[in-house]
Amino acid sequence: MIEQKMLIAGQECIASNGATFERKNPLDGSVATRAPAATTEDAIRACDAAAAAFPAWSQLGPNARRAMLMKASHALEAKGEAIAAAMAAETGASGIWAGFNVHLAASMLLEAASLTTQINGEIIPSDVPGSVAMAVRQPAGVVLGIAPWNAPVILAVRSISTALACGNTVILKGSELCPATHGLIIEALQDAGLPAGVVNFVTNAPADAGAVVEAIVAHPAVRRVSFTGSTKVGRIIGQTCAKHLKPALLELGGKAPFLVLDDADIDAAVAAATFGAFANSGQICMSTERFVVDNKVAEEFIAKFAAKAQSLPLGDPRKGPVVLGSVVDLATVERCNAMIDDALAKGAKLVCGGKAENTLMPATLIDHVTPAMRIFHEETFGPVKAIVRVNGEEEAIATANDNEFGLSSAVFTKDTARGWRVAARIEAGICHINGPTVHDEAQMPFGGVKASGYGHFGGQQGINAFTETRWVTMQTAERHYPF
Repeated sequence: MIEQKMLIAGQECIASNGATFERKNPLDGSVATRAPAATTEDAIRACDAAAAAFPAWSQLGPNARRAMLMKASHALEAKGEAIAAAMAAETGASGIWAGFNVHLAASMLLEAASLTTQINGEIIPSDVPGSVAMAVRQPAGVVLGIAPWNAPVILAVRSISTALACGNTVILKGSELCPATHGLIIEALQDAGLPAGVVNFVTNAPADAGAVVEAIVAHPAVRRVSFTGSTKVGRIIGQTCAKHLKPALLELGGKAPFLVLDDADIDAAVAAATFGAFANSGQICMSTERFVVDNKVAEEFIAKFAAKAQSLPLGDPRKGPVVLGSVVDLATVERCNAMIDDALAKGAKLVCGGKAENTLMPATLIDHVTPAMRIFHEETFGPVKAIVRVNGEEEAIATANDNEFGLSSAVFTKDTARGWRVAARIEAGICHINGPTVHDEAQMPFGGVKASGYGHFGGQQGINAFTETRWVTMQTAERHYPF
């Protein structure tokens, strides 16, 4: 068991009242982590610490910030084994998924480092004689990052790295399901030498989450909120931010469609489908949830896909390499089992896999899914995937868009021009032509539409999100006034 601590003003600490909470391993119920259950007073202390550190950090030269973020990237990579062990213990994640998390998160820190000298403004022509008018981008202030458990390293680093690069100070609110994993990220940032108060880390018991978040968002120094998680919770975060007039970046749930058109390269589609559907047991916001397959190629695609899915190793990730580890909790099992029952009762066909009795869930494919079934509309967030058969391109596009979510998507066709046309009509913030729905790179404008949220991370979009634009003028000649 790991005894986790918070970090406020550069000092490790427990909750002011000594309260703690436990995160248990989803497979055997053993205690994986004991962490502080922060009070609202603790949350406010973190805000005050970040506010106190902001003036010096925001004025620090870009190369100094860059050097520390590069050190943080290397420090994070060095913690790869510890992170893999923490992820396996807290969320049942496989070693493959943990490695992917560390690799991408380290690259995100390097990308953030590269951005410190890319925070550009512009000179704007003015009609006032002798007036030099400028749009200047400046650090916003304190940024609250809230990250989930499913891609814990990637999403926690993404929530704060660009904010730090832009000269903001940050508070990371660790997930109740993986406080030790998030704590290791904070250790890496500390190892890099970031000054006290620039990065603060708060953990809370599940029952206290609302009060802790409200206290932080309400603090006058907090100027941005970055939240990645479920659409249900994201709506609450968005409402809280709106109440306090704080801009928010919301990256929420998904129900990613994967279109297999009649001219698709079936083997390439199967390879991408397997990765996109079953990486981290389907517990990724970008996970492929709906396979929209043209009837002309459905039999071949489904047969090859099922064979591949059934070959994926399933087991306890603490005991050796697997592709499918444990899902995060029994609630996931119950939700997926209920969707399987509902679909089969309404005429769907089980291709492979099936219901699970514990958190080791097999790769499951359900064919002949229709809009009458829960699995057509609802996010499974597990290794249970729907196949919807369609006739032609127009029906494929309409089926892909028949959903409240709009994060990631994919289109497979040998005709890339056709793929481009189809991609343009899919209602999603991300579309990959002949690639999997699960794809992220630090420099890309990552974000969704509809019920998947708003705002973008990555590159210039990330700079825009975590800075304020100010209009500044300077008179270089005497100005004349009407009175």
